[in-house]
Amino acid sequence: MCVLHVIADGPTYGYAIASALAEAGLGAIKGGTLYPLLARLEEAGLVTVEWRAGDGGPGRKFYDLTDAGRAEHQRQTADWRAFTEVTTTFISTAAPTSGRDPS
Repeated sequence: MCVLHVIADGPTYGYAIASALAEAGLGAIKGGTLYPLLARLEEAGLVTVEWRAGDGGPGRKFYDLTDAGRAEHQRQTADWRAFTEVTTTFISTAAPTSGRDPS
């Protein structure tokens, strides 16, 4: 979900995605985690990949959302918001006592 969210801002490359996630407080994402995920997103038709030559450096693969990727991003975001709303309500109430040993 978070990777799709970063890509939703427009075409970007792997290192920039990892940097954005780290800057958001999600920790350091290693390439061995990120790049297989990006490959799966491409296989699923959620992102497109375009190789761009580098300006005086190595080229990069840029990732962009497809229409299906945008729809999946919206669906996952809605699901997350619903989950966090229910969870916040649940943990804001008194702890349930059912199932506890009364002794």
